[in-house]
Amino acid sequence: MKCVRLLLTVALMVSHTPLVQAAKDQLVYVGTYTGDPKAKVESKGIYVFGLDSSTGKLEPMGLAAEVASPSFLAIAPDKKHLYAVSELGKGSVASFSLDQATGKLVLLNAQSSMGGGPCHVAVDATGKVVLVANYGSGHIASYAVKDDGSLMEAASSFLQGPASNVNPGRQKGPHAHSMHFDKANKFAFACDLGCDKIFIYNVDHATAKLTPHDPAFVSTPPGSGPRHFAFHPSGKFAWANDEMICSVTGFTYDADKGVLTETETLSTLPPGVAVNKAFSTAETQVHPNGKFLYVSNRGHNTIACYSIDQTTGKLTYIENAPSIVQIPRNFGIDPTGQWLITAGQNSSNIAVFAIDQTTGKLKPTGQVLDVGAPVCVKFLKLD
Repeated sequence: MKCVRLLLTVALMVSHTPLVQAAKDQLVYVGTYTGDPKAKVESKGIYVFGLDSSTGKLEPMGLAAEVASPSFLAIAPDKKHLYAVSELGKGSVASFSLDQATGKLVLLNAQSSMGGGPCHVAVDATGKVVLVANYGSGHIASYAVKDDGSLMEAASSFLQGPASNVNPGRQKGPHAHSMHFDKANKFAFACDLGCDKIFIYNVDHATAKLTPHDPAFVSTPPGSGPRHFAFHPSGKFAWANDEMICSVTGFTYDADKGVLTETETLSTLPPGVAVNKAFSTAETQVHPNGKFLYVSNRGHNTIACYSIDQTTGKLTYIENAPSIVQIPRNFGIDPTGQWLITAGQNSSNIAVFAIDQTTGKLKPTGQVLDVGAPVCVKFLKLD
């Protein structure tokens, strides 16, 4: 509870801080690690930028909220609320009201994440269910959302999977790494690096309670360490990046039955480049047009690009585009599908790329902006 009270106190201190106005039709929120002595730029929390979709011009607007290590963010479908985890030993998850005109965030409340090292947060299509993955302890938790966007005091679910122990150095225990909802908003999915599994849950949207589905999971390759997950816009396919072996595993998806079926696993490194301990994957995202898939490689510092077969979901390698930033912990694709922004945890900056709508290739725009230890990028298209 101490970290939750600290989060509340600090966020309220900056709730009246003015932000810079920018020519924009989108807001871009960036979650960061705070207090990192190795960071080249100091971070104090969540930062906001204005994006002009017609030009790709990104303008800093300032600190949206002062929060301890808000490493991952989720924006509610009403576009009026944002949720953030504080990735601490005893972590928390917080709800904020969001002002589209200024980008400013005002804290509503914060609750314990029910585990250590929360690293991911997701909100469902109704805006009434929030899910959190705790990497350190391996627990996942679900929360009901009140009418004002704040979180209920008690978690509705608190679950943990078994370790695989294929890699004793990293898989002695479960390590829940991300939470996701399918397109129909019927099932929830938890990637667990320590279990080599993607767990599947039924969702009660009235109570936010999760219960194991049947089947309760799909396995990924032994020792792969599934990290982040993304569905195709059609809802027929999905992909998980495998952090520990630098690969991406594809699935077909039966939305009625909630069943994932593995189809292939491909390297996220260029042909001829072998995996080593300095390399690991981080983020997986599908282009809004459904034609392309992107996965970030840390250490190798590239974004792997693939085309997607619209009938089978199979991938064809396009390129490994240099990420510009160092350790691309995360990246985001804007809702128009024209721009991709990488977040460099070690270089303390973000970089903007133009996406070729025909080939899927990435082209740097030359925009590189300072942000201290950025680890999450989220877009909000303004009303």
